[in-house]
Amino acid sequence: MSTYRDLTAPIGSRRAPVLRTTVGTRERRSHLTAPRVPTVGIDIGGTKVMAGVVDADGNILEKVRTETPDKSKSPKVVEDTIVELVLDLSDRHDVHAVGIGAAGWVDADRNRVLFAPHLSWRNEPLRDRLSGRLSVPVLVDNDANTAAWAEWRFGAGRGEDHLVMITLGTGIGGAILEDGQVKRGKFGVAGEFGHMQVVPGGHRCPCGNRGCWEQYSSGNALVREAKELAAADSPVAYGLIEHVKGHLTDITGPVITELARDGDAMCIELFQDIGQWLGVGIANLAAALDPSCFVIGGGVSAADDLLIGPAREAFKRHLTGRGYRPEARITRAQLGPEAGMVGAADLARLVARRFRRAKRRRVERYERYERYTEARRTQDLA
Repeated sequence: MSTYRDLTAPIGSRRAPVLRTTVGTRERRSHLTAPRVPTVGIDIGGTKVMAGVVDADGNILEKVRTETPDKSKSPKVVEDTIVELVLDLSDRHDVHAVGIGAAGWVDADRNRVLFAPHLSWRNEPLRDRLSGRLSVPVLVDNDANTAAWAEWRFGAGRGEDHLVMITLGTGIGGAILEDGQVKRGKFGVAGEFGHMQVVPGGHRCPCGNRGCWEQYSSGNALVREAKELAAADSPVAYGLIEHVKGHLTDITGPVITELARDGDAMCIELFQDIGQWLGVGIANLAAALDPSCFVIGGGVSAADDLLIGPAREAFKRHLTGRGYRPEARITRAQLGPEAGMVGAADLARLVARRFRRAKRRRVERYERYERYTEARRTQDLA
């Protein structure tokens, strides 16, 4: 009697032939071999959760967002918010995987969020929890890593082999890409450039140390310096004081940027100051990492040449071996606030093949069983 194995094996052989190719038994997992399927990217910050369906070319097909639940609430509340957004998008799109860019430290396995400053995540197994609830592969990474990946794939870093991204927001984040791979370090927390010490004994940083780079070149540094001058009733700050009608709590990064673009001398000077500190830090990173390109992103980068111009000048002035070595390109990010979401979705495409392969195997098993039952039926009739 023929068995199920006999009937499903190729004709003339009891064992399927082994296919051999020049690329080996397993292809290198990269964006070049990833399936061109829609995936969902999620960017989680301290104030908002943004989710979008992204195609294989980096185009956002649909985007939704909501406020981040209060950080004092349990991690499950944030997870519930993520699940709701993904299920909402899944009603209208065939989603094959979900990528999450989290503002925090993510372990090397890209499963646990070790620490998130704006959320109550402490060693939280986010990937495993969400995979069980969404029934598709889930990838978790640091938000700066996902933004850097997006800029390398679709934005200002296209064509670069060695790229460093610096994200300027409330603080400074960063990421390193080399030969198409995000360098996460042994424990997954590489790229925390904002906490390099640049001024021993300097300003206290929330991380607990003093003199961190982000205390001199970030949105917080910009606003802190402006408020100090305004609180001292400095004559150079009169334009800013008048603009906020004396309410110093209304001094924000966008307000300072607007005034600087309108020609306010003090606001321009503040951007020159943080731009110079930015250039000093970039020169240090160039000495350590020697990339071909630095991409500057984050909300503060909206100031564009008000910030990046002074940074380029300071970089050239402080670069080790200046005049005797090639200089890395410094450019502003192109994808804006959606970079983290787009990058998370594109990285998730690398694990989407697991979902597609599992689905294909289920279909193949069903088809083999149908052939087997049909063969048995034919034998019985004979």
